[in-house]
Amino acid sequence: MTNKDFSELTDQELLDEAKKMKSFSITNALIIGVLVGVVFYSIVKNSLGMLTLIPLYFIYKMINDPKNKRSKDLEELLKVRNLK
Repeated sequence: MTNKDFSELTDQELLDEAKKMKSFSITNALIIGVLVGVVFYSIVKNSLGMLTLIPLYFIYKMINDPKNKRSKDLEELLKVRNLK
């Protein structure tokens, strides 16, 4: 869904979508935290190597995920409609 699609949703559908986005955000944060832990462990044990760069790449991809941008658009629309 794009921002245009969000504007066409009813209030209840927006709230349901917000719940899904919240679940996605929590899961995403947990995975990023685990990957950061793997990076720190790898640096402490083996210094900087190829196995350290792989989790960093995944962290970068998760942060720049289009769903994160959709989540921000959804939050703005919820504020405009005074739903949260």
